[in-house]
Amino acid sequence: MNPLFISIEGPEGAGKSTILEALLPILSVKRSVVATREPGGVRIAEDIRGIILDPKNTVLDGKTEILLFAAARRVHLLEKVLPALAEGKVVIADRFIDSSVAYQGFAGGVDVEQVKWLNDFATDSLKPDLTIFFDITPEEGLKRVMKNNEREKNRLDLAKLDYHKKVYEGYQALLKTDSDRIVAIDASKSPEEVLDQIINVLYTRFPGEFL
Repeated sequence: MNPLFISIEGPEGAGKSTILEALLPILSVKRSVVATREPGGVRIAEDIRGIILDPKNTVLDGKTEILLFAAARRVHLLEKVLPALAEGKVVIADRFIDSSVAYQGFAGGVDVEQVKWLNDFATDSLKPDLTIFFDITPEEGLKRVMKNNEREKNRLDLAKLDYHKKVYEGYQALLKTDSDRIVAIDASKSPEEVLDQIINVLYTRFPGEFL
């Protein structure tokens, strides 16, 4: 079996974590699947995640964020992603490089080309084989976040709507420039319908890999 690296992206409240939890048992019937997240996935990266998302850390600007994300991404890649791919596994990451472009670039005000360069430096230019974008408007996503009492509200959740609109615009720009890699699914649908969309994308893009 071929190693596969798949990332899932989307605005806050898109439902990525919920769908990933439902998706794993389906894909694991035939393949060995490693699910992970960014920032995080390994101890050092999880420590950095705590710094980035802590609501008390209001002084972090876009450049500080992108440097922290890049450091977390590098150690995560070396300790978890690359070893799994070397073993021929499927790695599914909840967020990867596109998040940095959308959040710290388009919304955070850091030059997008610099964000891309730094990510290429941190990842040795590794790109996912497929990125699934959970397409949902910022308004609907934030409405879900505020309704979910079980979710701890992080620093990015509490940003103003205008910030999240810029994030969404960033993702839309990425969809246009990297349409071969990034596929959008309608995340406003029910969890069951979203899951069906993703399974259809995976089975179409990688025939025979999961069936």
